[in-house]
Amino acid sequence: MKSSLDTSATGNGHPRRSLGGALDVFPVALGTNPFGWTSSDDEAAEVLDAYTAGGGNFIDTADSYPHWAEGRSGGESEQAIGRWLAGGRAPDDLIIATKVAQHPEFLGLSPDNVRAAADASLRRLGVERIDVYYAHFDDEATPLTETVRVFSSLVDEGLVGHVAISNYSPQRLREWMEITEREGFHRPIAHQPHYSLMERGIEADLLPLDRELGLSVVPYFSLAKGFLTGKYRPGVQIDSPRAPQASAYLETPRGERVLAALDGISGRLKVEPGAVALAWLLAQPGVVAPIASARNASQVPMLLDAARISLDPSEVEELTRAAAA
Repeated sequence: MKSSLDTSATGNGHPRRSLGGALDVFPVALGTNPFGWTSSDDEAAEVLDAYTAGGGNFIDTADSYPHWAEGRSGGESEQAIGRWLAGGRAPDDLIIATKVAQHPEFLGLSPDNVRAAADASLRRLGVERIDVYYAHFDDEATPLTETVRVFSSLVDEGLVGHVAISNYSPQRLREWMEITEREGFHRPIAHQPHYSLMERGIEADLLPLDRELGLSVVPYFSLAKGFLTGKYRPGVQIDSPRAPQASAYLETPRGERVLAALDGISGRLKVEPGAVALAWLLAQPGVVAPIASARNASQVPMLLDAARISLDPSEVEELTRAAAA
């Protein structure tokens, strides 16, 4: 068997995977943390147009994006998406996921805060319902039962379609699910952890637990902050806010091994190395849609290609070995 471009698709001609048995999503989610930061409004709209024109329907944001940037207060990414939605160019099956807990004005997961943050996200996005709502980071200061209850209540009230969880420890993730089962609350459909060829720590505990609990895995930093796109090479200077973190992967032989493996496979498939890195994630059991961002429309084809790549098992193993610690 050889690697190839996968032509499996739904009736509309675009590949889809099931998110928690509840939603059909494009196999690569569009990360939007550059919106309102390194992407202008026009660039954000062009990215969204290119992604959806290519069959993409799964957009990932957070109420806090990009509060870390100078002159930003959080919510700018949602606002950029909302302005694009107001233009009426979104496909009918578009799914928007956002998160709560990190916006400077809406920190934590107390019931009142979650409700206020959800209302603010709905206004910024200009929608009546958040399709997938994540608890962005654990809030151990709030009793977990209270957090689980308010998320479930938002579903009951029609303000949220489905609940999801991000950045939770295995113990707290299991506890969330036990509360859900005991109290009859709405069950989360997805978990969003940090996972890529270069960051594989969750394979020891979280990934098996997600599979056990039936949670779809939607990894973030899937391209290792841009390193796995292949643009970071010895002696090459990249103008990016994430360049120092991405370039750090070059400081060990492991980084060079991974790039060499990606180069070989991407050369055979005639796609970019980043598409192969995302395809490796998609070959891992439980992973439904890795998240990858695009600062401008020229970066979108890599994401679309990744959704249609079918790697040979030997190539998956080659990449796995190259990325071993």
